Amino acid sequence: MKKRERTKQNYTRLTHPLVRDTKNGPLRRASWEEALDRAADGFRRARREHGPDSFAMLSCARATNEMNYVAQKFTRVVMGTNNVDSCNRTCHAPSVAGLSAAFGSGGGTSSYAEVEHTDVIVMWGSNARFAHPIFFQHVLRGIHNGARMYAVDPRRTSTAAWAESWLGPDVGTDIPLAHAVGREIIHAGLVNRAFVERATTGFEEYAALVEPWTLTAAQKVTGVPAAAIRELAHAYARAERAQLCWTLGITEHHNGTDNVRALINLALLTGHVGRYGSGVQPLRGQNNVQGGGDMGAIPNRLPGFQDILDPAHRAKFETAWDTAIQPRYGMTLTDMFEAMEEGGLRAVYCIGENPAQSEADSEQAIRRLAALDHLVVQDIFLTRTAEMADVVLPATAAWAETDGTTTNSERRVQRVRAAVTPPGEAREDIEILCDMAHRLGHDWKFAGAEAVWNELRDLSPDHFGMTYERLEEHQGLQWPCPDLERLPSSFLHGRLWEADPAARGRLAPFGLVEHDPPVDLTDERYPIRLTTGRRLDSYNTGVQSGSFASPLRRGEYVELCPEDAERYGVVVGERVRVTSRRGSVVAPVWVDTGLRPGLAFMTMHFPDEVDTNQLTIEANCPIAGTAEFKASAIRIEKLRVGS
Repeated sequence: MKKRERTKQNYTRLTHPLVRDTKNGPLRRASWEEALDRAADGFRRARREHGPDSFAMLSCARATNEMNYVAQKFTRVVMGTNNVDSCNRTCHAPSVAGLSAAFGSGGGTSSYAEVEHTDVIVMWGSNARFAHPIFFQHVLRGIHNGARMYAVDPRRTSTAAWAESWLGPDVGTDIPLAHAVGREIIHAGLVNRAFVERATTGFEEYAALVEPWTLTAAQKVTGVPAAAIRELAHAYARAERAQLCWTLGITEHHNGTDNVRALINLALLTGHVGRYGSGVQPLRGQNNVQGGGDMGAIPNRLPGFQDILDPAHRAKFETAWDTAIQPRYGMTLTDMFEAMEEGGLRAVYCIGENPAQSEADSEQAIRRLAALDHLVVQDIFLTRTAEMADVVLPATAAWAETDGTTTNSERRVQRVRAAVTPPGEAREDIEILCDMAHRLGHDWKFAGAEAVWNELRDLSPDHFGMTYERLEEHQGLQWPCPDLERLPSSFLHGRLWEADPAARGRLAPFGLVEHDPPVDLTDERYPIRLTTGRRLDSYNTGVQSGSFASPLRRGEYVELCPEDAERYGVVVGERVRVTSRRGSVVAPVWVDTGLRPGLAFMTMHFPDEVDTNQLTIEANCPIAGTAEFKASAIRIEKLRVGS
């Protein structure tokens, strides 16, 4: 079929500062001096009139570790608050929360290479073939080396095409499915008793929790055949080595952290963690979403994932930074948007984020951003969020115009280097932040990205052994790397296998989590379950990917199964109205045989064309603050001729 014509999403590259003279007036070109003065004056005024917690920083998961370190330092030292967060909150905050609760560390436990040398790979809630194509090459090598892959996803995706078996649970039933797998492992006598007794706590309570979830009971709730659940349970438990990987199909739910804990339970039950080839791996979607959190650009951790509530951790940073750090957690991104509406948050410094289009219930997000007294956006493009700003600052592209480091999903820190000169008056993020800090009374000077990195190394034991020289020599190193001589292990938590209790350290608790269906229930008015995700050719809200050509790209569609398309009397390319309890959009139809009746699929890649986030619900995980992007209730309506 011929791809339909559509307008490109061309975003303007920012090459000079912009300011707004009146609240609803246009943005106009300004000098750097004027723009920085205006930005700093607004932050100063908010702090003076409403206190430090009236300010918040949105840091960038696509910028370098060094930028994120300086951004969170600016928030805590210059503005005096812990209100710093990033789009990590939108996607993998439940992974960090779940992994931290189980193991005391928020990173994936394995390296990419290990998936090539494992026996069983479980891809749960992850179309990695499209969403993480680089990682999926490692998966394919593992399959070619003899590994069996199981795909667990409501859609029969291109990832599932490579699987030994596809399990298609109804959206929001991952916990019952995981519990049924766990119960089958227990009843089949496949529990790794030695590991459970040595390394975990709470097994008896977990066994009691999953007992009602027989294969038959799980089949009724999840829609997955009992035989398929049994096959997955036995394959995973009997494997010598197994990797359990997940993405946003697990985390972007109102109970995302519970979903993560339910999967981690299976690794604890079988001893598939803390060994080469066996681990649990959340796959991150952006180049430095792991690193941003590692650098402290989150409201509850200082750099190196050190808890703000720990007095010893605070004291170390207070001495190094010559400041007092609030002994309480700051606002998450979710909290920030609620505080905008309530009037508690008055000024926001947004670096490299586009929340006007990436937040659930986008109409509500835009209304809340508009309520701010002062919004400063520092970015490389004039995004929808930047269009709302009082001051816009042109920055450099981290992947091509900046020196520094980034950290990927396997905790590997790697060097990036400036390859091209930034256009126009665009300036490096750290330089801008230092100029802003100077205007607010802090004389910061860094000789370059390496100087920032060395300050971080002095404060984060996990990064101390990672000098720029060693990172270049070894083409990246994985944290924790506390030693300047030895190389770090490729996997985490090997300590759990130690015979000596002292060496074993903190035991891993089973997560006692209950099934909790999606908040936005389907009914007669909204009978279709909408889930969202990514396509191979595009990226997030399309700011960075929408303006280049791709032979795969066909714009935004609402994807239906053949049966639903026939039921509604619609054909491929026909425009229909898609309505949820929050909003309505018009989108053309695409028919996908990988969907089942009652399930629709859309992406957020083309918000200027079809704003899918008008449909999604801001039902947030109470632990991690991530919204339920994966489970909205919608209806499909044919349009009248000529409408």
